[in-house]
Amino acid sequence: MTAPPPLKGVRIVEIDAIGPVPFAAMLLADLGCEVVRVTQPESNADAIVPALYRGRRNVTLDFRHPAAIAELLDLTAHADGLVEGMRPGFMESLGLGPAQCRRRNPRLVYGRASQWGQDGPLSGRPGADINVLALTGALHAIGGPDAPSVPLNLIGDHAGCALFLALGMVAGVLGAQATGQGRVVDAAALDGVTTLMALTHSLFASGRWADRRGANVVDGGAPFYRTYACADDRHVAVGAIEPGAFAKLCEGLAIDPAKVQQFDRAGWPAMAAAFAARFAREPRDAWTRRFADGTACVTPVLSLGEAARDPGVVARLPVAAGPGGAASAPLFQPRTGIAGPPQSAEIAEILARWR
Repeated sequence: MTAPPPLKGVRIVEIDAIGPVPFAAMLLADLGCEVVRVTQPESNADAIVPALYRGRRNVTLDFRHPAAIAELLDLTAHADGLVEGMRPGFMESLGLGPAQCRRRNPRLVYGRASQWGQDGPLSGRPGADINVLALTGALHAIGGPDAPSVPLNLIGDHAGCALFLALGMVAGVLGAQATGQGRVVDAAALDGVTTLMALTHSLFASGRWADRRGANVVDGGAPFYRTYACADDRHVAVGAIEPGAFAKLCEGLAIDPAKVQQFDRAGWPAMAAAFAARFAREPRDAWTRRFADGTACVTPVLSLGEAARDPGVVARLPVAAGPGGAASAPLFQPRTGIAGPPQSAEIAEILARWR
């Protein structure tokens, strides 16, 4: 049984961009929004990452021509929201800034994605995901003692900006439905990553987090919360923080839990060496079978290809069809399905329906 998605009927205009904007618009489309993606004539982004552009109606407008600007203003006049990720001031220079769009449509929610925000001393400065992580302290906290590790761009672009942009758009649309007034959603990765780091900053401020890598429980410092190499050079991930899980971990490794003190930091180096020696004796999949009941919180580190075929993952998450199909979350009960592939459209057709 399926049900209509929760945001069915909400109209969103997406100004084509790289980075967080297409990911946020994908989330909104999966939630049921009718998303019209406005691209420039030379854009080929959907050929590069097709899964990010699912659920859209794509129209092409050349912003160098006043007629195209007028058509886009007409579109926003009948929309609930707009999302864009241009450098601060660029949309205003086209006559498409928040004040200009909301003059015709006061209830419009105008979402703006950026690395550093629409104002402040860093606004307008170039930067990538890794630069945001660096300035928020997040990068300093990730990796081994010798140097920070470079994570995928999940934290800044996607979690720190796109998720907050999508959340802000949903909140803004709900507010506009209640009050008739939209607002600007300033979704900066800088702000989002700092918010994601709230617990870490709080622990540090209270003296419960060491400001160096590999010295804390959940940064790889604890022997029971890290990865280990196996006999076949593949890895397992261990997250046995709870005492019960730690006891099961020791049992599976043939180590007497009564002889090791889990939170005795002085004993962590010896404990880590003992764990590493045990895991190195057998291949990854042998350890996966040994810890299959999950009570020790030991899992195989899967490759991208393995993860796409893992029964537990596949059974849980619907995956979009086509090349590079991506999962959709969160799940709803009753299920709502997943947005289909992008489709080309004409601006006149969209305007005729939206007016």
